[in-house]
Amino acid sequence: MATAKDLRGKRPYELDEIDRGLLRMLTENARRTNNSLAEELGIAPSTCLARMNALRESGVIRKFTLDLDPEVLGHALEALIFVRIRAGARHLMASFAEEIRGKTGVMQLFFLGGTDDFLIHVAVKDSNDVRQFVLDNLSANPAVASTQTSLVFEHTRGSVPWL
Repeated sequence: MATAKDLRGKRPYELDEIDRGLLRMLTENARRTNNSLAEELGIAPSTCLARMNALRESGVIRKFTLDLDPEVLGHALEALIFVRIRAGARHLMASFAEEIRGKTGVMQLFFLGGTDDFLIHVAVKDSNDVRQFVLDNLSANPAVASTQTSLVFEHTRGSVPWL
């Protein structure tokens, strides 16, 4: 699987209207059958499958995932936790990221440029779980200089603007 780091210096993949249509449909429902995609696009199923394979092989499509609803699963509270690493602990950033990525409740982890070093998106049961996450995993970590937590009242995904 190609990552953004792997693709530096490479030319962007050129999407045509069929590719864009295919990607739009897959972002809405990645479980659609090849035949239904091909029919809606007005192309042969074999052409659709070849397009899909090319998009996967080029790294445009990285993976197919599920979009789970944390609230339905008992994790009704989402929070964004901004983390600043101590200046003397910069060499620990990769191991910190790897450790945090595997913690229960972590939905996303962002490595940032700017004032803060990381943004951790968590989904937890309640405010006590957010507090405990910060105390156990961040405040107790000697590499962490500071944290700032914001609660998420609503989370919606936007459309993919380049399709």
